[in-house]
Amino acid sequence: MKLDKPVTGGPCWTELGTSDLEGAKRFYAQLFGWRSETDPRQEAGGYTVAHLGEVPVAALTPLYQESQPVAWNVSFAVPDADEAAGKVTSAGGTVLLGPMDVFDIGRFAVAVDPTGAVFQMWQARSFPGAGVFNAPGSLGWVELLTRAPERAVDFYTTVFGWSVNASEYYTQWGIGGADFGGMMAMDERFPHEVPPHWLPYFAVADVDATAATATGAGGTVLMEPRSMGDVRRIAVLRDPPGAMFGVYAES
Repeated sequence: MKLDKPVTGGPCWTELGTSDLEGAKRFYAQLFGWRSETDPRQEAGGYTVAHLGEVPVAALTPLYQESQPVAWNVSFAVPDADEAAGKVTSAGGTVLLGPMDVFDIGRFAVAVDPTGAVFQMWQARSFPGAGVFNAPGSLGWVELLTRAPERAVDFYTTVFGWSVNASEYYTQWGIGGADFGGMMAMDERFPHEVPPHWLPYFAVADVDATAATATGAGGTVLMEPRSMGDVRRIAVLRDPPGAMFGVYAES
């Protein structure tokens, strides 16, 4: 990711909705060295912020609705959540929740794009989002997996104004040309029951060692570590309750 801090239109935060909050704290502490702090206020509903040292990097939360899947979610920074929600609707997406205030720290909404992928929008007040990107244990890339890539390009460029760097094999998203993520078309390799989704990738020092640690902690390796040219090594993992995420290391 060429971004080193939250910027308008770019990814600013990622949250895990899980059926086992205490287990998630242990798993990701072992995997990334995260230190987790759960908000003690009852109205916070168990919302837990994971830190690298003193820097917030992600959130872990209980499942708040019966229909909510165990999954990682990606949030994108917007200057006005209500205006952004209007753009989502106009561009063919659906607002699932909000916009609503989160104490005095910001305002957010949950939406689904026209291809079926869920994402979040965050209007910062006192909390801008992750305090670090690209360092081991922090968010470093976000990837949209969808069965309708052309529709996704139309939607996200309209809502967020992203730049698009497309090749024969892969499409990269950017803010003014600063790439922060990409898009992969879901083909026959993906079971029909797997919905379109956003997948966060976390930076690590050693992809192979991280995959082995995940397996030892009860997780699963969905895509074995592989090198992408001579630039990056990646793997896709699943935590014990079933949430998928990626890891990568720069060569």
